[in-house]
Amino acid sequence: MLKYIKSCISPELLKVLMEMGHSDEIVLADGNFPAASHNDKIVRLDGNDIPSILEGILFLMPLDTYVENPICLMMHGEEVERPQIWKEYEELVTKSENVFKAEYLSRESFYERAKTAYAIVTTSEKALYANIILKKGVIVEG
Repeated sequence: MLKYIKSCISPELLKVLMEMGHSDEIVLADGNFPAASHNDKIVRLDGNDIPSILEGILFLMPLDTYVENPICLMMHGEEVERPQIWKEYEELVTKSENVFKAEYLSRESFYERAKTAYAIVTTSEKALYANIILKKGVIVEG
């Protein structure tokens, strides 16, 4: 057990976050995302939702401030209005002292981007279009 680390942050995910360098990307994938066919490095967090994992990651890892959009979201289809979960993401990012600046990618573009990510975290998230990519920043000691 460690202090301040949310229970949804597994030892495997903690290792992946430590291995990642500046500008590496990690995908938090909803339950419908075809993770195994898009990346060889998969971290399974079955039974967890993305907002909980996102909050835990943002407590440990800064987002990249050297790029315009350190966050990517999968653009929703016409059958869905702006997903409510995106509002949750915005609140969590802002709460973590980061700025919510997102790029919106089509499903196909998001899938291609996921192939080049450092890792994909699979979840049991049920919300549609809940997939999110985070670009790792740097820690500046002051």
